[in-house]
Amino acid sequence: MTVIFMRVTGVMIQYYVACKRELWFFSKQINMNYDNEDILIGRMIHEKSYSRNNKSINFGDIAVDFINNKNLTVFEVKKSSKLEEPVRWQLYYYLWYIKKFTGKDVNGVILYPTERKREEVKLTRDIEREIERILDNIKKIIEEKNPPPAVFKPYCRRCSYYEFCTV
Repeated sequence: MTVIFMRVTGVMIQYYVACKRELWFFSKQINMNYDNEDILIGRMIHEKSYSRNNKSINFGDIAVDFINNKNLTVFEVKKSSKLEEPVRWQLYYYLWYIKKFTGKDVNGVILYPTERKREEVKLTRDIEREIERILDNIKKIIEEKNPPPAVFKPYCRRCSYYEFCTV
């Protein structure tokens, strides 16, 4: 039996929830985000916001935006709340990952600095089971020869892969 190591990042979880087709393209290193204006603005907001905190802390296969060690809280900073559900699952994955490898429960907070909005998230047993199901499904999607069919959603027009889906 061959064991295939698969590194799953938070972005992959976010893409899985937002668009399985985008996940497939990303897994094949077909990356169209290098000059996407929204991505560039998001990076700038990330760099300028919360400047007193250490940024992009790597922990195994994940890179969290920053952590408050005093109250064990992981923070994820985003440009807007348009992809609220996919971002929420990205943060759930970080919490699940940290718990799996440290045995510690940590809190999560999503910050939307331009909207002056924040959302606290907590990991539950049901969410942990769903993360494990998502991980299994991600493996299946990236092993496929062809991308999943396009499913159009309200935010598709802003996606850097949009032209791949409309051809």
